[in-house]
Amino acid sequence: MAAAVALAACAAPTGNEPTASAGSDPATTTVDVADTVYSNGAILTMEGDAPAYVEAVAVKDGRIIHAGDLAGAESLAGDTTRRVDLAGKAMLPGFMDAHGHVWNSGFQALSANLLPPPDGEGSDIPSLVRLAKAWAADNERAIGKAGWIVGFGYDDAQLKEQRHPTADDLDAISTELPVIFIHQSGHLGAMNHKALEMAGITADSENPPGGVIRREDGSSEPNGVLEEMAMFRPLFSIMGKFDQEANEAVAKAGLAAYARQGFTTAQEGRATQAASETWRALAGRGELIMDVDIYPDVQAEEAYMEGIGQAMPGYENGFRIAGVKLSLDGSPQGRTAWLTEPYKVPPEGQPADYRGYPAIPDESEVDRLVALAYERNWPLLAHCNGDAASDQYISAIRKAVGKFGAGDRRTVMIHAQTVREDQLDTMKELGVRPSFFSMHTYYWGDWHRDVTLGEPRADHISPTQSALKRGMMFTEHHDAPVALPSALMIVDTTVNRTSRSGAVIGADQRLGVYDALRTVTIWVAHQDFQEAHKGSIAEGKLADFVILDQDPMKVPPETLRNLQVIQTIKADAPIYTADGAGV
Repeated sequence: MAAAVALAACAAPTGNEPTASAGSDPATTTVDVADTVYSNGAILTMEGDAPAYVEAVAVKDGRIIHAGDLAGAESLAGDTTRRVDLAGKAMLPGFMDAHGHVWNSGFQALSANLLPPPDGEGSDIPSLVRLAKAWAADNERAIGKAGWIVGFGYDDAQLKEQRHPTADDLDAISTELPVIFIHQSGHLGAMNHKALEMAGITADSENPPGGVIRREDGSSEPNGVLEEMAMFRPLFSIMGKFDQEANEAVAKAGLAAYARQGFTTAQEGRATQAASETWRALAGRGELIMDVDIYPDVQAEEAYMEGIGQAMPGYENGFRIAGVKLSLDGSPQGRTAWLTEPYKVPPEGQPADYRGYPAIPDESEVDRLVALAYERNWPLLAHCNGDAASDQYISAIRKAVGKFGAGDRRTVMIHAQTVREDQLDTMKELGVRPSFFSMHTYYWGDWHRDVTLGEPRADHISPTQSALKRGMMFTEHHDAPVALPSALMIVDTTVNRTSRSGAVIGADQRLGVYDALRTVTIWVAHQDFQEAHKGSIAEGKLADFVILDQDPMKVPPETLRNLQVIQTIKADAPIYTADGAGV
């Protein structure tokens, strides 16, 4: 009860105020009387190479003016200072999103939840049909606006049938309305026959570049399952029907999902111009509850980025165009990632030497896009799940470095799931940082071992320890909505690498808890060129905090995922408080 009362004391701000700009000068903060003093908890600063704690933190105007002993904090307090008694709870810097899709997370939150256990009830195809029907009955207004029944998060690897739902399966939901199910990876999907008809996908349709229309056995008729660009095109068409009100509602739902998990900085990775401008509009009205780093798709939105010019060093009311995103292959769990060696079990209808495929088959186009980012000094993130895609990216970077120089670009390889040891050596040489996706070890570890990659490749997915031994700075991400935006699950899987079945996937790649926490705090800040303003609890930095029920450094490692976010605080303003916390 004491903790609940204490947390309630700092809840006066609504959380809807414009967030402080991380690009402002910390030195301009005037020390007068502290607005807030936080104390009496495990305050883990994330400063330095080993865990460091302080007794108290004092905050003025959304920035930290003292992080140290309690007496020093109290010397800055006055009659108007709010005192937050952490009552033994843990306080860390707010979690930062190294790679995710916050708008799509809102889209997921507002769609039918088809996720398998433990995150949903989508355990077999009949359950998917049931969940979609229930959602349709409860969301007639949403269907009326978009015209579609939409479900998100099914996973053929976890379904009892061990296959994708087909158009015939989805016709059980409706034959009058179009139905689309989006795979948990976000790289595949399934449509009913009405949706295929509306999308113009027929037996005469050719596979688009970088995509596949799956067919009925022994026929050219589409079976409803679509891969990569074959799925993205109709999906983008659906999203294009959303008006500004709907776009903003989806965006806010995404922010709320992130705030519940302790995030104070979100990423919009692979943004469209429309999504980017939705975030700008919300920021202009002071409606962003956290900072949003936006990376427009450099291939699709090249003209938009040319119009913007330079990436933004700081935030405007939480809005920042942070760089550009490039996508070079698909999903390993969906078996569309581009590998140098064949999949252990190829997808149905594919030959034994099937290796997936590139998103951009024209290597010269990849070289041009990477060179463009280097020439314009746009920070670059590239999606590379398969090691063949990583080879393509590394080759393009080497050419761009030769032409424009390495500099301090902080170029990122997103996912780097199957990156090889020799590739890590080259990445370090070229200044390329991995952002790993160790959550795969839990969600798809068994699938990778038994179906997609086999041993030893499965044990080497997201090789964090290999990168650490090389002295590389790297991050970890959730790629929401591929997984729920849980920083604690990121830390758990990075430390334990335990699959759904309890098997350990690559014991030699486990990280210690402190290093795992760095991959969602200070190392993300460094990846984003924001280390002077975020990522740790230090004087001059933003008062972005997450309060947990227990200190992650003090609990058994196998229980990390069970920690609870009590409160999320952005620039000293609570943006989420757990039920029962007294607010």
